[in-house]
Parts: sequence; structure tokens; C-alpha cells
Amino acid sequence: MAFRIGGVAALATAALMIAGCGSSSSSSTSTASAAAATTPASSTTAAAATGVTIKTATGSGGTYLAGPNRHALYLWVADSGGKSACSGACAHAWPPLETKGTPIAGSGVTASDLGTITRSDGSEQVTYKGHPLYYFVADTTASSTKGQGNDGFGAKWWLIAPSGTAITAGATTSSATGGSSSSSSGSGWG
Repeated sequence: MAFRIGGVAALATAALMIAGCGSSSSSSTSTASAAAATTPASSTTAAAATGVTIKTATGSGGTYLAGPNRHALYLWVADSGGKSACSGACAHAWPPLETKGTPIAGSGVTASDLGTITRSDGSEQVTYKGHPLYYFVADTTASSTKGQGNDGFGAKWWLIAPSGTAITAGATTSSATGGSSSSSSGSGWG
């Protein structure tokens, strides 16, 4: 009988220890969660986990895709097979549109045409109809399209239409750092 009481006491002690650990863990998790919820970094992290919204904008060349900051998005003719060929100095001049979640289609953008690829550095780059999307560093305002028709890094950069085709109208005749406008029309890959 004494053995049975000792066994029950040991079992009760073990149960209290487990419950105490679980309670302590839950309490500290709740406290940590509550503290994290009040910090600005936590709201930034939550926002970063949401995919970027792709929108449309209209300029002299027609309607084109734009990032969440309303800056123009470009495709690069040198990319092939749904992979980005732009890295290093190229990616500094032509920053890839990156996301931390599934890209979101804004008005005029077809959600099923959006996707992502994994870049060599592990970041996720947004694609549209398989084309990796990029900004141009010289486009400092939302209406700027200085990268249009640029031939920096050995191939043409074009605005991308909501249909997924390159817009070749309003092309520039510049290299990777600036540009002057020239008029050219047509569509497709240049």
C-alpha cells in the first residue's frame, strides 16, 4: 500500500511539473507574443510576409505594369526560361521586384499571370507571364519610364503590358544609367 501511495505521489509530482512547464511556456509565449505585437518591427515583419501588389499605370507608350510604389516595371530580353540573368551590377541598376509572399494582382493585372522565381541569393522575385520583373534605378518618380528601350548590360529593357508582352513604343536610346527619348512603335520582343 505504501508503494502505491508513493507511486501516486510521484505521478502527481510529475504531472504538476509538466503542467508547470506547459504553463510557464505558454505564459512566456503569450508575453513574448504580446510584446512583439506592440513593437513596430513586428508590424513591419507581418507586412513583409504579405505579397507585393502589382498595379498598372499609363504613359506615352500605353498601359504598363507598376510596383506597389507605382514605379514602372520592366522585363529584360536577356532573361530566358523564366530565370533572371541579371545579378551584381545589373541588379544594382535594375533592382528585381522582390516579395515575401504571393504577389497580389491590382486592377488591370491578371492574378494567374503572376508568379515568383528564386534568385541566386535566395530572394523571391516576382514574375509576370514568366518574365522576371525589375525596377530601373533612374526612375525616381512614379511616372518616370527612363528605362524604356534601354540596352544596358547587353540587351533591351522594356515596359511590360498587362497582356505580358513587351511595350516597345517610346523607347530610349541610352545605356544603363540614363536616357534620352526617341520614338519607336510596335510591340513584341526587340
